[in-house]
Amino acid sequence: MLNRKNLKAGLIFCVLGSLAFTTLQAEKIRIGALRFTSHAPSFVAYERGYFKDQGLEVEFKFFKSAQPMAVAIASGDVDFGITAISGGLINLAGKGAIKVIGGALHEEIGIDGQMILASKKAIDEGVKTPKDLKGRTFGITQTGSSFHYVAHKIAQKEGFANKDIKVKPLQKVGAIIGALKTQQIDAWSIVPHIAKALDKSPKISIIGRVSDYIPDYQVTAVFTSSTNAKNKKDLVKKFLKAFSKGINDYNLALVDKTAGEEEATKMVKLIHKYVYSSKPYEKAAPSIRNGSMRINEGAKLNMKSVNDQLKWFKDEKMVKKHITIDMLVDTSFVKTY
Repeated sequence: MLNRKNLKAGLIFCVLGSLAFTTLQAEKIRIGALRFTSHAPSFVAYERGYFKDQGLEVEFKFFKSAQPMAVAIASGDVDFGITAISGGLINLAGKGAIKVIGGALHEEIGIDGQMILASKKAIDEGVKTPKDLKGRTFGITQTGSSFHYVAHKIAQKEGFANKDIKVKPLQKVGAIIGALKTQQIDAWSIVPHIAKALDKSPKISIIGRVSDYIPDYQVTAVFTSSTNAKNKKDLVKKFLKAFSKGINDYNLALVDKTAGEEEATKMVKLIHKYVYSSKPYEKAAPSIRNGSMRINEGAKLNMKSVNDQLKWFKDEKMVKKHITIDMLVDTSFVKTY
């Protein structure tokens, strides 16, 4: 017959064994991200244990632009990505490698979104608003990037040909910033935490807003491999559930601003671990707050915007004509509208 001491030891052993088994069962995933405030929900879900609650062990892999992340998803180096829809991503979807499974960053009237910048040289030469960008150079990362899409949307609304805004691929965001500061390009568009910081420079000024040219723009999307979407649906659902909790915390704290100042400060400090981490908190905090844009609740997806982006890529002959919206998007995981 077991005595009390042996029974207690047995119970401890069972508890430790159970914890060890749970740890062993945690599914490892890699998430692709950019060091932008707009990627905060992933960081929140990680730091606050929401991924862990879903049995997911997360590792982040950081990128400089959208298209390399799409390639990493297709190759299996990364399991989930959150970034803009690019030509490369769409072509990979056309080959059956990638699926968009949700939405993230979204332009919303009344909330600061992406801003259009111009160099001092361009402004001195008469560029006062985006309508003056005809014949001017516009910085982009790669051909077929979201920056490229924005440039052409500006041209279309202002009534001049796409070719009349001269896009200049510079591969990385840092290179675009450098080119704008040194007056090598005339204009660019970027999220508010970067745009507002650059606007403080005497060499760069904000001249417009992307939301005036692309209302309800689904700026970034959540995507994974087609294999995950088809064969690992439970994994995708777990990821989206944790990610959505991160979205909710982020929106309440910094976008809707209904969680109170204490929670807003906690949120900024959390994000600072990943965004502007090389700067002291006091200097980074205003930029992080300035970068607060709406992330779609529950990762819902604006299909009208995604369809418009797909059409533009096709019209510009950057993706294959046979690629359909069903090849690009799996609508089974989140609400669409």
